[in-house]
Amino acid sequence: MNKQITQIEKGEDVVRVALTEFRKRQYIEIRTYYMADDGDWKPTRKGITLDPDLMKEVHQALGKALEEVENAKESDAE
Repeated sequence: MNKQITQIEKGEDVVRVALTEFRKRQYIEIRTYYMADDGDWKPTRKGITLDPDLMKEVHQALGKALEEVENAKESDAE
């Protein structure tokens, strides 16, 4: 099962978040794609594939990082 969840533009490339399956196990993949000469989107080596349990930890860490960035912006604005 491969299912694209979202696609985010990043300059000329896109970043895709997808559910993938390998050896009957599900994974979450975040990968950059580029437009090939033939007009198809092709994956790059820039990306990460994690099992859902590890992705939960990464999700929490990203939330904390975003919170820190927002707090820093608020401090700079004062």
